[in-house]
Amino acid sequence: MSNTETISETQEIIQDNLDYTLFSWSKQKGIAPIAVKYAKGVYLYDHDGKRYIDFSSGLMNVNIGHGNQRITQAVMEQMQQVSYVTPSCVTKVRGELGKKLASVTPAGLNKTLFTVCGASAIENAIKLARLYTGRYKIIARYRAFHGASYGAMTAGGDPRKLASDSQQVPNVVHVEDPYCYRCPWGKEITSCSRECVSHIERVIEFEGPGNIAAIIMEGESGTSGCIKYPPDYLQKVRALCDKYNILLIADEVMSGFGRTGKWFGVDYHGVVPDIIATAKGLTAGYLPLGALIVSDAIAEHFNDRMLWLGLTYSAHPVSCAAALETLKIYEDENLLENAATMGHYIDEQVAKLKLKHPSIGDFRNTGLLGCIELVKNRTTKEPMAPYNAKPEEMVIMNKVAAKLKELGLYTFVRWNYIFLAPPLSITKEEVDEGLAIISEAIAIADEFVN
Repeated sequence: MSNTETISETQEIIQDNLDYTLFSWSKQKGIAPIAVKYAKGVYLYDHDGKRYIDFSSGLMNVNIGHGNQRITQAVMEQMQQVSYVTPSCVTKVRGELGKKLASVTPAGLNKTLFTVCGASAIENAIKLARLYTGRYKIIARYRAFHGASYGAMTAGGDPRKLASDSQQVPNVVHVEDPYCYRCPWGKEITSCSRECVSHIERVIEFEGPGNIAAIIMEGESGTSGCIKYPPDYLQKVRALCDKYNILLIADEVMSGFGRTGKWFGVDYHGVVPDIIATAKGLTAGYLPLGALIVSDAIAEHFNDRMLWLGLTYSAHPVSCAAALETLKIYEDENLLENAATMGHYIDEQVAKLKLKHPSIGDFRNTGLLGCIELVKNRTTKEPMAPYNAKPEEMVIMNKVAAKLKELGLYTFVRWNYIFLAPPLSITKEEVDEGLAIISEAIAIADEFVN
């Protein structure tokens, strides 16, 4: 096929998508999506043969890397047996996956309700917390994203919900974040009194402890800027939950399954939640699947009580087969260990970039869940683009994003953040390749430092 024909084919593919499909979180005109033909390892390839290194693992979900044919084989074999049964029936793979999850979750969380995705896991976590406790209020953080369905969207504080905010779910109360780089209380982490925690306790007292069913926290912060918790933050939040008999829900949709270098983000904090809601890395994005994993106490509560939760595609056999094989790949290929090792390597290399680029204000990272925050001035911390930036405020960062794409790197650039979350299979050489591109793009932002 000639180059002209290839380009023509590419344009036709893009145009069909623009003409007949809608794009998430975007104006529908003026977008220029990558027409992905195939993907392998940490790379995407378009129909013109251009290669992009994927530094966000798709949507922070393709943890095992692209194109692993072990998943293809597992899915095919399951479909040859049975593709779907109602959730009231069981399959061998459903039980095997549940058993495997129980072996990697924090102690005492042994039963799973399978959902369709992360948002449906969060929705059901909120419903379950209310059913179990008989209470109705949920405490959540402002700088968090829990999904795009109404309940999950309301629980998150992400501004993507604002367009639909008039119909938000009632009885969700938000608290400030432990955003140490931009502390809401103007404190330093080395000398503060954890005002971020005492603030939550005041909100509990204001709202009435007997009304609060759960506090929901990300295992590790993701799309809000990879905000690093103070070392004892989640432990103190757990203590508040215990003090007031409130459930702790850990949103491990993004931070679960090796993304942080451990099975779950909470594992870094020595905290055992009552409920884990997860998805993404459960199947590494190869098929949709979510999971709601609960404590033994919660599971036993429903032995003689109705569990008023259900989904048509709960425990879908084919998705379960993909998940079970994905979990085996994490272990067989030592991906958790590699995520931790490569995370430390990225920390070292970005520290060098910070010496070179005055626009790098902060870098926050756990394993392979990281974010570079760009600023116009390190002293004042004036962001290169503000929180919830308007289009006209994104001019500089849009230039940075365009340069990344031009140079063959795919990742998320949001406000003044550049995300670093490559597949857990990444090598040092591939890290170097990606960081070299990021460095060249950040040079654009350096020109606007004052």
